[in-house]
Amino acid sequence: MLGLLTDLMAKADGRCAYAEARHVATDTEDLAVRNGQVDDISSSTAEGIGVRVRVGGGWGFAATRDLSAVGAEEALGRALAIAEAQPAGPATPLAPVEPARGHWASAFAIDPFGVSLEDKLALLFAAEAALRGDQRIVRTIAAAGAWRERKAFASTDGAACTQELVACGGGIAAYASGDGELQIRSYPLAHGGGFTAAGWEHVAAMDLLGQAPRVAAEAVELLTAPPCPEGLQTVVLHGEQVALQVHESIGHALELDRILLEEASYAGTSWVGPGDIGSLRYGSEHLHVTADATTPGGLGTFGWDDEGVAATRTPLIRDGVLRGALSNRESAAAVGLGASSGCARADGFARQPIVRMTNVSIEPGDAGTLADLLADTGEGLYLETNRSWSIDDRRLQFQFATELAREIRGGELGRMYRNPSYAGVTPRFWGSLDAVCGPGEWHLWGLVNCGKGEPGQVMEVSHGAAPARFRDVQVGVA
Repeated sequence: MLGLLTDLMAKADGRCAYAEARHVATDTEDLAVRNGQVDDISSSTAEGIGVRVRVGGGWGFAATRDLSAVGAEEALGRALAIAEAQPAGPATPLAPVEPARGHWASAFAIDPFGVSLEDKLALLFAAEAALRGDQRIVRTIAAAGAWRERKAFASTDGAACTQELVACGGGIAAYASGDGELQIRSYPLAHGGGFTAAGWEHVAAMDLLGQAPRVAAEAVELLTAPPCPEGLQTVVLHGEQVALQVHESIGHALELDRILLEEASYAGTSWVGPGDIGSLRYGSEHLHVTADATTPGGLGTFGWDDEGVAATRTPLIRDGVLRGALSNRESAAAVGLGASSGCARADGFARQPIVRMTNVSIEPGDAGTLADLLADTGEGLYLETNRSWSIDDRRLQFQFATELAREIRGGELGRMYRNPSYAGVTPRFWGSLDAVCGPGEWHLWGLVNCGKGEPGQVMEVSHGAAPARFRDVQVGVA
């Protein structure tokens, strides 16, 4: 396919200011067991070519499932016609890029598509059965999924590269009901389970079977736990919740197309302005955030983004001050950045690249282990496993709920509370950050349901995070 794409770019040269073509082939599999029965066995494949061109200041995009030279040329013709039909406008520049050349592949030990369906279901059935036993457990789920994505990319800038990503993951959840309460406990995280760029060895290492009794017991215990105390509290967030907080109130807020108001009609805008880069106080001096598309195992890791920009590590926030943004070639040039941060990503072959997160992570701090952080905290609340979230379209005001809270008393975890939530305003909340655990507690959390764009695109991203402490946080009952 790479040869077909490079030939196509030769035919595009001279007919437009710039052109690129991507061949994408994707295989996916999803499995789920619920209440002792198979709930889902599904697999799908998708393959095609997407072509994007620029004529003057207008873009044109077209896609096709016809993988022949004729089909690709027809897609090029449609893309050119769309670009030429755009309203006349200035030909704004694109940030320069070195032509992408070579091949990149993610690492894995056990190909998830090479493991038999029987073996996968056996693991899920065993884990799901271990969640049952108490009559108050009314719903039990064990799920796993995998995907493989193969890409070829060529452009009139001289790019010609290929890459392949393999990822998988899974999780379990138990729902308990009683006395008018419905409680859930999930592992390793909510909203679909934990995923990473790895093979089936990742699912096996999660020990879903071994964790199931604890998960079920905590769901039942939550039924009679007291409601979460309300008011201003010192809060320690589990690493998974910190990761989601980073995703919603930092990652999305620093997408440069949102900052430039190009996503205002769908995904929203940002409380950050274009002139804030380099000076805005985003949080306390303990806040260090990096976008890194080279992180091993990350769902936002690749060799090149979908504009052929090489994977890079971009400092976003240092010592609490905004230092960078997530950009593609067009938005980077619009604000005078010397290069794109390599954040142009597309959902399959039939969507054009837009600005998306790579692996946006909060760097580990010097607070040691979680036990060290709790001991130093003395009194407060520990919140674990996201349950729901709400945030405005500027990524400024938010409310998050978690599956449970635990009392921190005398520097140790104490009794459990149910239905905790916390709320805040982004810069004020990150300004209250006063400690982050060290590298030993840092973990890469994968999210598979990040939506953006029109038509909508769903993207997989990862966020590295460790448990962190925040002072004077408004806590309540969800």
